[in-house]
Amino acid sequence: MNRYLSARCVAGIRITALLLAAAWLAGCGILPKQETLALYRPEPAIAVDAAWSQANWQLQIARPYADTMHDSARILVRPQPGELQVYKGAAWTQPAPDLVLDTLLRAFADSGRFAGVSRRGEGVSAQYELLLDLRRFESDYDGGAAPNVRIEIGARLVHNTGNRVVASRVFDVAVPSDGTDVVQVNRAFERALGDATAQLIGWTLGEGNKDARAR
Repeated sequence: MNRYLSARCVAGIRITALLLAAAWLAGCGILPKQETLALYRPEPAIAVDAAWSQANWQLQIARPYADTMHDSARILVRPQPGELQVYKGAAWTQPAPDLVLDTLLRAFADSGRFAGVSRRGEGVSAQYELLLDLRRFESDYDGGAAPNVRIEIGARLVHNTGNRVVASRVFDVAVPSDGTDVVQVNRAFERALGDATAQLIGWTLGEGNKDARAR
């Protein structure tokens, strides 16, 4: 009984000492302070193009693949070639691939040109699937005083029945920012994402309908 009481007291003294040490370190500024982030979300308004054809098939869209740096909520910037950093104190509301996927799902569905649009994993049977690689989603100074927003997406349209690639293409969009402020950069992301999305819709409809007619 005495041993148990003694061990418990020693443990309590150790815990108290650790807590006091942690509080002292925090007071001295040694422990890192949590960063305050301003959150941004590009939400482009995409107009329906009268030239887009009508499809009688359903489409599902997979979450874009991205490398570790791009599969993040931090806003990437290239201050000079070969150097990739993030904007301090700023972040997307969700990782970049999810921002792109949400934008595409909404725009493809709102276009009214498809028999149905869904994300992969929702259990909806679709004749075609759009597979995407998010290669660039960043602002790039490239020697200029203000950056260009650069979005590069590799796309493959796949016919699900035979798991066959119908068509593939790389979409590379660059839009100049009106300034260096993150708010201005976000507006440029909005314009660039809207442009890339509109191109993807037109291309997917064209290639999918061409394949459907051939079959």
